[in-house]
Amino acid sequence: MNVNVPNILSFLRIILIPALVAGFYLPAELSRIIASSIFLLACITDIFDGYVARTFNQTTKLGAFLDPVADKLIVAVALVLIVGELQGAYLAIPAAVIVGREIMVSALREWMAELGKRTSVAVSFVGKIKTIAQMASIVSFLLYKPGDVLTFFVLGLILLYIAALLTLWSMVMYIRAAWPDLKNNE
Repeated sequence: MNVNVPNILSFLRIILIPALVAGFYLPAELSRIIASSIFLLACITDIFDGYVARTFNQTTKLGAFLDPVADKLIVAVALVLIVGELQGAYLAIPAAVIVGREIMVSALREWMAELGKRTSVAVSFVGKIKTIAQMASIVSFLLYKPGDVLTFFVLGLILLYIAALLTLWSMVMYIRAAWPDLKNNE
């Protein structure tokens, strides 16, 4: 097994998932600050694991698999927590778009990797901006407690819709990049 700092950081994000859920449901005044801090820590580890892996040449097959899985898991769990609490199509629809896109693009990348063309569906700049908007949205929603001032809610909602639009845009980019192989490999 490849035990290095980037892989440890990816494992840490997975380990933080139960802590995020527990923090969110704590019957304490600071539960939202705890949950958002845990999620923010996960975001920071995501930034650093990629940076360390590239800078110190510590990229591994395990890391290439684990990093996106850890990201998708914690984002999906956070979105479930948020939609479950605030309930409404206005949140469920962009959350479903984000989670659905992640599943579709993951499957597309896996299929392209089997064809030896994984780099044609590599992470794009739009995907990185989407991730930033998504993470900021989730932090905002985790900080919002129903009945509080709407600042975090409104900011979270705006960023969630920006993330959902960028999600669709990046998905179209991935499909366009893979389209020649999708239509010619019947």
